[in-house]
Amino acid sequence: MNNVKYDVSDMPKPGLLVGLSFQHLFAMFGATVLVPILVGIDPAIALFSSGLGTLAHLTVTKYKIPAYMGSSFAYIAAMQMLMKTDGIAAVAQGAMAGGLVYLLVALIVKFAGNAWIDKVLPPIVVGPIIIVIGLSLASTAVSDATMIDGKYSGTSLLISMVTLFAVILFNMYGKKIIGVIPILLGLIVGYLFSLVLGLVTGQEIVHFASVASAKWFQIPSFDIPFVNYDFKLYPSAILTMAPIAFVTMTEHFGHVMVLNSLTGRDFFQDPGLDHTLTGDGLAQIIAGFFGAPPVTSYGENIGVMALNKIYSVYVIAGAAVIAVVMSFIGKVSALLNSIPTAVLGGISIALFGVIAASGLKILVENKINFDNKKNLLIASVILVSGIGGLVFQIGGLQITGVATSTILGIVLYQILPEPKVDEA
Repeated sequence: MNNVKYDVSDMPKPGLLVGLSFQHLFAMFGATVLVPILVGIDPAIALFSSGLGTLAHLTVTKYKIPAYMGSSFAYIAAMQMLMKTDGIAAVAQGAMAGGLVYLLVALIVKFAGNAWIDKVLPPIVVGPIIIVIGLSLASTAVSDATMIDGKYSGTSLLISMVTLFAVILFNMYGKKIIGVIPILLGLIVGYLFSLVLGLVTGQEIVHFASVASAKWFQIPSFDIPFVNYDFKLYPSAILTMAPIAFVTMTEHFGHVMVLNSLTGRDFFQDPGLDHTLTGDGLAQIIAGFFGAPPVTSYGENIGVMALNKIYSVYVIAGAAVIAVVMSFIGKVSALLNSIPTAVLGGISIALFGVIAASGLKILVENKINFDNKKNLLIASVILVSGIGGLVFQIGGLQITGVATSTILGIVLYQILPEPKVDEA
């Protein structure tokens, strides 16, 4: 390892520890609170659950892996649909079901090893699925960027484009920490531009009154089963969200591999893939229990570590504690809820596109041959069924396009024969 400043088990001095932890908080903040805002969930709950989930993950992995857990974008489409039909109770149940999938796979890995995973989720399946996750949200992003109350708005378009280009510029030209938090900085630019534009035009673009009236200390609006609502089983939510766990699992494997490279360790062996999966699953169950979006390990925070060469798990734990504390500051929650939809739309255009591009990257890096008929058919079916929103519905059971395309991709890979050499 080159130029390591603080290794995994090193603890910086208290003052520096706090500063470094805030840096990680800023890195994950924009994306973590964006997910609940897009879905219609109190962002404070997401902050709370991301911090608590991170501490749970650190504990399960024996404080050996510096990974931060933030809101997952993979579940957005499913959560938005469920919020419109069955509400937060169904979302919570689906999130916990996804966490149980992690625990089940962790149990299998513990006793059977992990060689089978590549056979179930090869790059030709994973790549198109990630593309689907990004592009299935494209219409939502554009709608948020251009519409107000169902009508086209030039003001919204202007705000969203200013926000989008701010994110692009910060990402392309930002130095050091600025280049790591382009989403947060773009959100701030879009918010400030909306305030100024509202003052100039006389429109109420930012509803700031709620921020002024909010309390400094406020308990997040948790939606806890058996406490906030009577228990009811939502099979459609389980069947919709549980399969998506296999998609976020691929992100998990990739993040662990990157951390292996950064730290010069093999986390697949120590503490073991079964522990890392269990940590992710437990964090997701915690998020679902409190009514927050499912969480997953964050590449943004890995980017911070790659930049500053500080891999301390204590810094990650510090960021988690700060996130939990911030979730109880009422004015923070009100400020987040006052962000104009157009600002979120501008961010979403960049963010969802990056998700789709990540799927393309997997295909390119693995040199997938599309002259191979099997590869071509698998990718085609996944892309069209997923982006087109192919839904399976039997009675009250409904499986969304993302989940359907995932299942189809896995099944096709297993049943389609490899083409002959002269056909490939």
